[in-house]
Amino acid sequence: MAPVVPKKALGQHFLVDPNLLGVIGRLAVLDRSDVVLEIGPGLGVLTRYLAARVSLVHAVEVDRSLEPVLADALDGAANVRLHWGDALRLDLQALEPPRGKLVATLPYNIATPVIVETLVGLSAVGRWCVMVQREVADRLFAEPSTKAYGAVSVVVRLTARRTGLHSVSRHVFRPPPRVESALVAFERITPPPRLTEVRTLVDAGFGHRRKTLANALVLAGLGGRESVVDALDAIGRPPTVRAEELEPGAWVALEEVLRR
Repeated sequence: MAPVVPKKALGQHFLVDPNLLGVIGRLAVLDRSDVVLEIGPGLGVLTRYLAARVSLVHAVEVDRSLEPVLADALDGAANVRLHWGDALRLDLQALEPPRGKLVATLPYNIATPVIVETLVGLSAVGRWCVMVQREVADRLFAEPSTKAYGAVSVVVRLTARRTGLHSVSRHVFRPPPRVESALVAFERITPPPRLTEVRTLVDAGFGHRRKTLANALVLAGLGGRESVVDALDAIGRPPTVRAEELEPGAWVALEEVLRR
């Protein structure tokens, strides 16, 4: 079989070092009864490892040219179901049986939206262990008033709790990416009741990061200047506060005051 050439347009960097698999298994807290969702199985290295340790693996791959490679790598693994298509467009909610964990070396170009959309839209998933760029791993659980803190940080911290972080050398991939990577593990927590509305507010607030939060929300049509300033005052924040200064819970409180 001819060597597989990774496709840059798909953000492909194939995991080739099996020594990392034990770390993934530990951070993912794998159990024989688990049903796991894997996005971007690539050459099947992680898929094969998961199949030997869990009940079922739903593996989602967009690159159909990998079919013969995966068929060879997963020969005899009857508990792997391959789903061909874009993970951001497939109806992952419809996969049966429901998946309880997402364990994957995520393609770099879709890592952030996959994490956010599975957190928000796949309620059956309770635990994640994903390989991402190190800067993405830092951004997910960043603290307020830091450079990494943004809209994604707020949404993730409102819906999940980090349980592990492990730095990964670029040399475990083929081809080696130009950036460092990290395994980040987290588990679902109970989200605020109006998460969709809070997300709208957060996206608007960070949409004009150089402006004050009040100005950003007014520009987004989420209230008049006076009502927004009054709402900020009600949660104990000055009219000059910026989006990156509000901790996740403050966004929930702000949405509640503005709604009233």
